[in-house]
Amino acid sequence: MMALLALVFVAPTARAAEPVDLLLVLAADVSRSVTQPKFKLQREGAAAAITHPEVLRAITSGPNRRIAVCFVEWSTVGMHKVVIDWTLIDGEGAARGFGDRLVDLPRSFSASTSISGAIDFSVLQLERAPFQADRRVIDISGDGTNVSGRPAGDARDEAVAKGVTINGLVILTPLAESFRPDHTNPPGGLEKYFQDNVIGGPGSFTVVAETHESFGRALTKKLVREIAGLPGPQLAVAE
Repeated sequence: MMALLALVFVAPTARAAEPVDLLLVLAADVSRSVTQPKFKLQREGAAAAITHPEVLRAITSGPNRRIAVCFVEWSTVGMHKVVIDWTLIDGEGAARGFGDRLVDLPRSFSASTSISGAIDFSVLQLERAPFQADRRVIDISGDGTNVSGRPAGDARDEAVAKGVTINGLVILTPLAESFRPDHTNPPGGLEKYFQDNVIGGPGSFTVVAETHESFGRALTKKLVREIAGLPGPQLAVAE
């Protein structure tokens, strides 16, 4: 009898996590090289993209008709913050609420750049998510190379080994506006750096934002592809 009562009380805590079609971490660079205009374009671009009709159509076209999103900001090693914790997006209302909260919150940091730290922190968020999905994606947006912490490629490889896909949104900086060209404009270009060191997993890809106006379009295209799980090789799409 006591064993039966124990099962009754334990059962509710053993329920499976709510299923969604995708667990998505949006990880935004807020290091020193990210100027205030770049910071705003990441926040406002993400808010606009998550509410775009094409993105909403992709969200509601999956088997579960919903995804879960977490927005984090990152800078140097040990400087990461969950700006908006795991949120269920199942339609326009939820998407708009997510976007409205995002544009109102203050900037988290402004220090050095650790892409590897951002990847490691994002993996931890995926592992603690209160939802369950077959697909887990980290969406890294940034304007420079990894300059602190362990190599970005090592963090990428460990995440991919856990079944995580990492995609990149590359924010280009005109050479004349760069205070550290080797960081924002590395040999071969920042897009090539992201392809070689940051993205990974089945169908991983990069998109490029060259201007403030193109960021929202690039992120919208990126989200549609991520949410829909469109197949394909590593791909760079310029806006």
